[in-house]
Amino acid sequence: MPKFPTSYRWQMTALLFVATTINYLDRQVISLLKPTLEKVFAWTETDYSHVVMAFQAAYALSFIGFGWAIDRIGAKIGYSISVFVWSIGAMLHAVASSTFGFGVFRAVLGLGEGGNFPASIKTVTEWFPQKDRAFATGIFNSGTNIGAVVAPLMVPWILGQYGWQAAFLATGAIGFIWLIFWWMYYEKPSLHKKISPEELTYISETTPTNAIEPPLKWLDLLNRRQTWAFILGKLLTDPVWWFFLFWLPSFLASTFQINLTKPSLPLILIYSSATIGSVGGGYISGYFLGKGWSVNWARKASMLVFALCIVPIMAIQFATDLWQVIALLGLAVAAHQAWSANLFTLVSDLFPRKAVSSVVGIGGMAGSIGGLLFPILVGSLLDSYKAAGSIATGYNILFVLCGSAYLIALLSIHLLVPAMKPFSINLGNPKPTLEK
Repeated sequence: MPKFPTSYRWQMTALLFVATTINYLDRQVISLLKPTLEKVFAWTETDYSHVVMAFQAAYALSFIGFGWAIDRIGAKIGYSISVFVWSIGAMLHAVASSTFGFGVFRAVLGLGEGGNFPASIKTVTEWFPQKDRAFATGIFNSGTNIGAVVAPLMVPWILGQYGWQAAFLATGAIGFIWLIFWWMYYEKPSLHKKISPEELTYISETTPTNAIEPPLKWLDLLNRRQTWAFILGKLLTDPVWWFFLFWLPSFLASTFQINLTKPSLPLILIYSSATIGSVGGGYISGYFLGKGWSVNWARKASMLVFALCIVPIMAIQFATDLWQVIALLGLAVAAHQAWSANLFTLVSDLFPRKAVSSVVGIGGMAGSIGGLLFPILVGSLLDSYKAAGSIATGYNILFVLCGSAYLIALLSIHLLVPAMKPFSINLGNPKPTLEK
């Protein structure tokens, strides 16, 4: 990769990485406190699923709201509002005194957290040429895994020393520290005072920083096959990641008697593998592009490999010990994050910069709706099998569903966009048709 007198694009990536880490740290806290909160508030699996659903419903609305807003007010202000709201929501959990209260504060958290990915993808699109975007996305997206790794180390210690309320207060406060650095250092490349001309030229090689793009309405975007490819990709696979985040700790606790009041090595290993998948997944498709592959083949071939790597999760029901399960789960979460890095990058491949946050918001809302509906199935299925004394069977069914979702999603993407090309905007006739 070329070296220039400045490298501010990687500083922006670092800021995105830290924010995404905080984002997932804040949302992961409740899954680690679940055994404690179940005792305090007498939760059933269905009660817990309702709390998760409150987050997902708000998160879905937030995704599309921030997606629309960030395309208009910019990433700097939009991201600042997002982090402020979700940090407040995270801290408010400490004063919850009922299941309903947790649902309300989870909703506040979700309303803020939905701005993370629209703002991050917007920033990557502004600061990187096309060939580097999947790699940059993979780096910041690996923050989702670091947050999930830090949480099992940090939350049990705080729980043991200061109680569950302190865990929400401490993790929620971190976002306000990040806001100071974001406001100090972020700016668009064309407005950045310290960026070198060489770096600006490199960034602009596929997306000129002074390009004038007409605004696109949601109805225009929804009339495009490219938009629906991203929507279906998120709708079918996002719920799997939510299941990994919110139910894996309790799955390991119930199946292998993992003590979640102490730092959990199995969870740390599983989510650490996801970091490798996120960065590696972004690098692989960029490597293919560097070898002269088309965007269509580079992205789809990479995503096929990642989808196939998730299929073995169906075999968890045949695993005979904890470490076999950890290996299968580690491969699955790594492959999901590799998939996710490339799926997000499709948006900048297929859409003009002026529409990137809006499309990420629309697709993110679809993924959140899937994440909203899936817990209904998860909660009712696990409660049913728990009552029958065979909760493991319920988890086995869920792992089969998770293992097949990505191949179905990739097939849907390919059928909608057989040749992956950015759509053109006809300024004389801005009304689009449902085209390939």
